[in-house]
Amino acid sequence: MRNCVIAQSGGPTSVINASAMGVVSKNKELKYYDKVYAGINGVEGILNKNLVDLSVLSYEEIENMKYTPAAGLGSCRYKLKDATENDQEYQKLFQILKEFEIETFFYIGGNDSMDTVHKLSNYVKEKGEDIKFIGIPKTIDNDLPVMDHTPGFGSAAKYIATTVLENYFDATVYAKKSAFILEAMGRDTGWLAASAALARVNNKQVADFIYLPEIIFDEEQFIKDVSKKLATQNNVFIVVSEGIKNEDGKFLSELSAETSKDIFGHVQLGGVGNYIKQILLNSGVVSKARAVELSTSQRCAMHCASQTDIDESFKVGEAALEYSIDGENGYMIGIKRVSDSPYVSETFSLHTSKVANSIKYFPREWVNKEGNNVTIDAVNYALPLISGTSKIKIENGLPKYVKLEDLL
Repeated sequence: MRNCVIAQSGGPTSVINASAMGVVSKNKELKYYDKVYAGINGVEGILNKNLVDLSVLSYEEIENMKYTPAAGLGSCRYKLKDATENDQEYQKLFQILKEFEIETFFYIGGNDSMDTVHKLSNYVKEKGEDIKFIGIPKTIDNDLPVMDHTPGFGSAAKYIATTVLENYFDATVYAKKSAFILEAMGRDTGWLAASAALARVNNKQVADFIYLPEIIFDEEQFIKDVSKKLATQNNVFIVVSEGIKNEDGKFLSELSAETSKDIFGHVQLGGVGNYIKQILLNSGVVSKARAVELSTSQRCAMHCASQTDIDESFKVGEAALEYSIDGENGYMIGIKRVSDSPYVSETFSLHTSKVANSIKYFPREWVNKEGNNVTIDAVNYALPLISGTSKIKIENGLPKYVKLEDLL
């Protein structure tokens, strides 16, 4: 038999299941693999032989999974050891893949997941194994280099911009001088926070200030900027990325609370909005301030997802299946922008070595000279990516989502 396996890794997105279903759907059409397995909870699940057959899904069930948020196959944050130091995990993994007659392993994830694909594809070359490893991109952070954007970003950007817009109306109902701070995800890059610039009323941006990790946060200047803004208006709306740092390179969130690290060594962030709120209250600039942390809601809001993002996520899954038939190994799928108006994109393949453990930062030229907002270029870039309303099914007034285990 000739089988393949799909696994998901890292933080979920609203549209990550669309990519998995793209693989399943395209194989139903081409009938290249006898079985399409899902590795439940990523590499970690496969090492525990936790595989289920997705080939049994009907087209209707595939469509339902496509419009279900978060990682329907389960996720993990499992870091493979360096094979040159210890290859026992690799040997165990390949033994299991052979047991299930796996010819191709599709891994859906971000920077760290593409590093895993890179390591595994190098290992098979060294050992002469006949198994292909192909990466499928996903990350709301939009920080994978080479490609125009990543699946998941458009939907997160749409949710953030929508939330900014609605909270702006709520925050400006009082005449009392006040500040509203909205915290978006983004450890290293400001793509998500910058998407707040999409929120506009009468074509005027509603966020007064947007602070990104790429720009050093100057507390003293921040207080001056907010004071100046409040001299002409009653309310100030501030958007901050969770990863903003001071001149010493310290995360502001680290200054306010105890932090921990994940298995990849990344500091677990969150809470910078409250830190900013406290700066304003302590300075006396305002006597009323509110901070909202979007947290995981920005990565699972399928009800506010971009149909463009859903469609592109599905297409990269389809493309991954097709590239695997062509014999690609150690490669991943990327998205290239062909035109803005009308918006057209296409998929292409690139080697995972160009992406693994690399970061695409928000362009400095898209930040204003003061470093406290973004330019219209950021809006023009993101606008096509949020277009289209998610075609989710509604049941009893709520989105109808499905659990994979209920379909098998």
